[in-house]
Amino acid sequence: MDTGLIILGLTVLFALAFSLANGWNDSANAIATVVSTRVLSPWHAVLFGAGLNFVGALFFSEVAKTVGSKVINPELALPITFLAAVVVAPIWATLCTLWGLPISCSHSLFGGLIGAVLASVGLDGLRGEGITKIMIGVFVAPVVGLVLGYLIMLAVAWGFRRMKAAAASWLFGKLQIVSAGAMAFAHGTGDTQNPMGIIVGALVAYQIAHGGASDLVAGGGMHIPLWVRLSCAACMAVGTAIGGWSVIRTLGTRLAHLKPYQGFCAETAAATTIICNTLGGIPISTTHSITGAIMGVGAAKGVRAVKWGVGSKILFAWIFTFPACIAGGWLVFKGLRLLGLG
Repeated sequence: MDTGLIILGLTVLFALAFSLANGWNDSANAIATVVSTRVLSPWHAVLFGAGLNFVGALFFSEVAKTVGSKVINPELALPITFLAAVVVAPIWATLCTLWGLPISCSHSLFGGLIGAVLASVGLDGLRGEGITKIMIGVFVAPVVGLVLGYLIMLAVAWGFRRMKAAAASWLFGKLQIVSAGAMAFAHGTGDTQNPMGIIVGALVAYQIAHGGASDLVAGGGMHIPLWVRLSCAACMAVGTAIGGWSVIRTLGTRLAHLKPYQGFCAETAAATTIICNTLGGIPISTTHSITGAIMGVGAAKGVRAVKWGVGSKILFAWIFTFPACIAGGWLVFKGLRLLGLG
């Protein structure tokens, strides 16, 4: 039996598991605010988010190309390099979801991938362009989300300052459904592309190992097969439908208590941040974006409106994700080699 084909099959399987775990953990990113403000019930919000996650996954490919060919050189990578990355990422994402920590599933995958590359071919296997984009995303997402959330909140508060509270609550309750939908769509356009990039990168590595060339990277680009896009989109939607309820409570009620107009501002800021970066091929964290936006909206009411203690715990989880998953990717790669794979 072809060991390489088994490794490829396992990589696809774990990449889809990652996509499901990502949807499970990140369901809160798209719908926490709309649940917190009671515009939609938790169950309706989860189904709403799942549908738009699926639709969003069918658009754009730039982030997938970054993950599959610009972070790592697929011509030097081994098939088990991608397998090691996707073994680590869903495990870490699931553990943090059970702990109620909305960590970045994307960073879990990137950390696992970098660790596996370092264990297999060393620094030569990494590409500066992709690493730079990841680092830009790490710092851009929370800061831009926070600033946009703060500015949009100020603009809304000033523009609708004469509107009666009851009328404002009704209006922004309707608008928040739109902004929550935009957030769910944006999440699908960004985070679903990460496992797509892993699967296509593994396919390229397998084809090179067995045939010397790959039609998926013809012309210097990267082609995402339709079956890859649809399967990742479906798994993301199922994961979102399952819902990470403990994470929803963290983002929806513990970080800041939001009213409909505040939820609208946070979702609009986060969705704008995600889509703009996705179009540029920058794989940012949806979690960073929405959490930064929620904190920015809360801060517009005053520093005391935000529960900074909860935010610091989330920040700790973000910081710890990269080293934990890099180490995990390195260890899993070595473990797979000891088992005679690759």
